[in-house]
Amino acid sequence: MTASAVPSTTRLQALLQTLGDGLLEREAAVRLALLAALAGEHVLLIGPPGTAKSALARRLHHAFAGARYFERLLTRFSTPEELFGPLSLKALEHDRYERLTEGFLPTAGIAFLDEVFKANSAILNALLTLLNEREFDNGTQRLKAPLITVVAASNEVPSDEALQAFHDRFLVRVPVAPVGDAAFAALLGLGSPAAGEAVPATQADLKPLDEGDRAAVAEGAARITLGEDFIAACHALRDWLAQRQMTMSDRRWRQFVHLAQTAAATEQRPALDKLDLWLVPYIASAQPRDLPLLLQWFIDDALQAPPVSAPWLERAVEAFEKQLGIEQQTPAEGSGGPDDGAGKLALARAIGLHAQADAEPGLQRIVSSRLEERLRKRWGLRHIEARVAQVAQIEAELSAWAQEVRAGRDDLAQRLSTRLWMPPDLKAQALRRHDAALTQLAGWAHRLSAAREGFAQLPVDEAAGDNAHAGPAAVGWAGAA
Repeated sequence: MTASAVPSTTRLQALLQTLGDGLLEREAAVRLALLAALAGEHVLLIGPPGTAKSALARRLHHAFAGARYFERLLTRFSTPEELFGPLSLKALEHDRYERLTEGFLPTAGIAFLDEVFKANSAILNALLTLLNEREFDNGTQRLKAPLITVVAASNEVPSDEALQAFHDRFLVRVPVAPVGDAAFAALLGLGSPAAGEAVPATQADLKPLDEGDRAAVAEGAARITLGEDFIAACHALRDWLAQRQMTMSDRRWRQFVHLAQTAAATEQRPALDKLDLWLVPYIASAQPRDLPLLLQWFIDDALQAPPVSAPWLERAVEAFEKQLGIEQQTPAEGSGGPDDGAGKLALARAIGLHAQADAEPGLQRIVSSRLEERLRKRWGLRHIEARVAQVAQIEAELSAWAQEVRAGRDDLAQRLSTRLWMPPDLKAQALRRHDAALTQLAGWAHRLSAAREGFAQLPVDEAAGDNAHAGPAAVGWAGAA
């Protein structure tokens, strides 16, 4: 089997769309379940009843050709016979303790175990070997099991320390919640629950993955190398987890790398990079509440999303706006201030507008505007040019920053477009920070442009000497960065 036999992304994308058809707000669960199955890993779905956990497992079964399906709801009263088959009476006649496993979990390819942590220790101990080694001890024989993946479900993560080893066998842990408000209307239109859990009719048009496809994916994954930025991001994540008393075992780190290599092989990539760490939140989360924190780490640290706030720039913009307001309201020397009524009256008489304004009250506003214009201080050209240049300098820095953010967004969008397995919501979240930063930068650019125009329109004192100017320190923002 050669690398060219790896299923195409087009084929896998069509399969994902069919698996997720009608499973509202389950994009992450669908993608992670299929990816985990291709990698030979197990999935734990954590959430309340009625959130399509079993429907997902049943559909996943149809994605693999020739795979048998097994499903059980476990309770503390469940017996090993329910999962592994009844004892063989003929074997007992010959003093052999063997089970008839046909049709039970040891012969299944895809299995769904609901409320898996409620099983008793006899079942859990037998499951450990089956999940890890894909082997089942039947009497004196250890039989190979064709198990591809187990999808387990639970309403909550176990708190019992004795169950932690079993909990650790599920590499991928996906919280599922009831459908949100945005998809509620679509949920109402799905029809009966039975119809919602059925495999879509379009599934028949798709070619399921066979044993050769899985072997080709495994072979391709083995050739995927680890990029330097991937290793650096893993080191950073390990430190971040240690600071919060969160750990990943060595085994889980290796399993994570294999899962990421499986994703890369099916996406036709030669190496892992920091984008592949989007998988870690679903692997390192011991509790559902940990998932948002780890996803935020991925956005902020792994992707190094641009900050939305820039205090030094905000201070610069505010300083220029404040300075412009001061200089626009500064009264001319000797005018007595802009609210000096006597000064205004004297000026009105001097320019011959007082009598006209008294005669035509409608002109009072025009007269007042002209008076205030006459009463405003006039500024030297060098002062105005210096102010305009100061603002223009910050505008240039802001423009360069915006270009850098825009280029980073375009590059990230292009890279995300090739990521088959990353959920669309997470892709949108990764780009949203860039969009928010660009929006904020555009807002500051607009305010700076208005300030620059305001300085440029200050009244000019034609008689001012060349030394009438102000340096950057007068604005009050220099050194803020």
